[in-house]
Amino acid sequence: MAKYSPFNPPSKQLSMANITQLVQILQTVQRPGDFYATGRQEIFAPNITVDRVGPIALPLLPVQAEQLIAIAERAPYGRGEETLIDTDVRRTWQISPEHIQIGGRHWAENLQAIVGQCASGLGIQEPVVAELYKMLVYDTGSFFVGHRDTEKAPGMFATLVIVLPSIFTGGELLVRHQGREVCLDLSTQDAAEVAFAAFYADCWHEVRPVSSGCRLTLIYNLIRQGAGQLPRPPAYPAEIEHVTAMLGQWTRDLANSPSSLPKKLIYPLEHIYTPAEISFAGLKNADAAVAAVLQEAARQANCELHLALVSIRESGSAEATGYYPRGGYYDDAEPEDYEVCEICERDLSLSDWCTPDGTRPALVDLPFLETELCPPDCFVDAEPDEQEFFEATGNAGASFERSYRRAALVLWPQSGKLSVIAGAGLAVALPYLAAQVDRWQAAGTEPHSILWQEAHELVGQIIKGWPATIEWQRSLMPGNATKFLTSLCLLQDRASIVEFLSEIPAKGNYAAGDNAALSQASHLLPPGLAAELIERIVCHSVAQHAACAELLYQVALGLGEDALLLQAAAACLVAALPGDPAQAPAPSPENGWGRNRTVTPALIADLLSALHLIGNSQLGRLVVEQVLAWPQTFPLDVIVLPAALILRERLPMAQEQTQGQTQGQAPIQALNAACLRHLAQRIAEPLAAPGDFIRASRITCQCQDCQPLAVFLRDPQRKEWIFKAAE
Repeated sequence: MAKYSPFNPPSKQLSMANITQLVQILQTVQRPGDFYATGRQEIFAPNITVDRVGPIALPLLPVQAEQLIAIAERAPYGRGEETLIDTDVRRTWQISPEHIQIGGRHWAENLQAIVGQCASGLGIQEPVVAELYKMLVYDTGSFFVGHRDTEKAPGMFATLVIVLPSIFTGGELLVRHQGREVCLDLSTQDAAEVAFAAFYADCWHEVRPVSSGCRLTLIYNLIRQGAGQLPRPPAYPAEIEHVTAMLGQWTRDLANSPSSLPKKLIYPLEHIYTPAEISFAGLKNADAAVAAVLQEAARQANCELHLALVSIRESGSAEATGYYPRGGYYDDAEPEDYEVCEICERDLSLSDWCTPDGTRPALVDLPFLETELCPPDCFVDAEPDEQEFFEATGNAGASFERSYRRAALVLWPQSGKLSVIAGAGLAVALPYLAAQVDRWQAAGTEPHSILWQEAHELVGQIIKGWPATIEWQRSLMPGNATKFLTSLCLLQDRASIVEFLSEIPAKGNYAAGDNAALSQASHLLPPGLAAELIERIVCHSVAQHAACAELLYQVALGLGEDALLLQAAAACLVAALPGDPAQAPAPSPENGWGRNRTVTPALIADLLSALHLIGNSQLGRLVVEQVLAWPQTFPLDVIVLPAALILRERLPMAQEQTQGQTQGQAPIQALNAACLRHLAQRIAEPLAAPGDFIRASRITCQCQDCQPLAVFLRDPQRKEWIFKAAE
């Protein structure tokens, strides 16, 4: 395949061949760096002496700032061949290097470290030296309007600004180059730290006015040693142009045929980075150069660029390669004596996300497809980061587990970001939605703002892709629906609440653990609509008697006087109450295999409480009659009595919610009367002595103290056990 050349532009259609061409383009980008470099360096305070002032204390003292200004001269600026002084253009003070002495045992080492960082940041790999040009003193009101530096010494290609510890505000450094601009705050008050910035000499830059205090800086010329053309800022205009065109076409094609193209592109980097090291600022050599090209191309093509950690985990069967002379396997084969036979499971994910500005987005492990890798076979010949073989045991043969980890640049269209996140599943989408809601709230909770609209769009994508599989083992703990509804309630997104309650729980994908969230969400809706949606949920989930009764009660509490709108939902649930055990339906997927038909005291208490709030005593009497008619299904001691006690504690709340509705208490009074009759019968029964002294034991501990106690509990003859006092 022909190597990429700027004179042989690649096809713009992002097919498999074009992905290869995209990789070839990026592989030609080798020189890292940018038009500026900045950072902070811990130092041992240097010994700085200025003629006629003496040693300079750091941070700079106000009295010494005045002394420096007193012996300094106005700093000029160049215009063509002229050198001018104009305080409307440049208002600052300068001291020539011949009047400055900088020493200290560690200063040369500190300066060399700063120069090294600047050279790396500017993409310079050849030796660079720093030559002191002058000291600048910016007092309050000082500034320097936008300008470009001229070559002040042979071999000079860049300017280095070191801001010494001094107390000031303002004075930010702005640097511009080819349409890009950065604003650098180089202030530092710590005597053990300096801030620095370097930029190519042809960059337009300015110093904003100092608002207060005094800004003390050392200006150095960065000089390339050796002959040849002076370094220029790294630039890849042809590469950026072609990558931009390919990404733009990819974005348009995705909009037209999303199923046939990768939804994201993943370009693995050359160097190894740990999760703690992953950041755009920490990229090395060619990785930094490729990131710069993709960052600009992504901006022009309306794509988003992230840095993430690619993780590939594989497991499967293995085979020992060592043999006895007769053909048998060695019993004690070492790991190097195994080889991978078959890959049975493979997990691909992206984690540890970072954006170009250093933000850590709320993205957890995002799954990806192998076809989204650039190129898709980039891990085929790679050595795994970890690999472990396991010997055959019993009927199971030898097996292996291995993993690959590599930092990568990840691209997707801005218009497809939410589709990618929602398509990754609820484990990814719900935390991202919650973080988006937090950002919206932090920004002031303006209804229908850009942040709100983005969250609303993501909500629609999540509902559209909500898993249709129903988990038969219903959870009593809040689940994904609770997380989702919590975000919807915070957003006050009533339209999405209606859509979700209509599409998901109303079709049977409902669990008791989500009742509180369902109730809270329904209270944001008009009462009639809320009652209609709750009816649909209950009627589709009546096999979960206790869960539906709890939901009905919670919603009725919130509706207050409008609780009577829940009549239809209540009737549906009452009609589905279990009764004759012989008539119970056979386990099937439709009724949840019988797992959710458990009768509990809360079922009776919640249902009668809800009917009391709804004001339907007729349905209440039917419930009591059903409960008392089938003691095998509703045992009095286990179910009915505990339910009556719950109602006794809850009744004052119910009366408060339904003032004057004493008729609604009749079913509860009938249940109480039945309980009292049952208790009276139990009390009247003569007490019988136990046939033996065996007692149920839950002791599982095998210690010398607990085991004798367990034996005693199982002994039918022994009546007493003497506990030893603590020694």
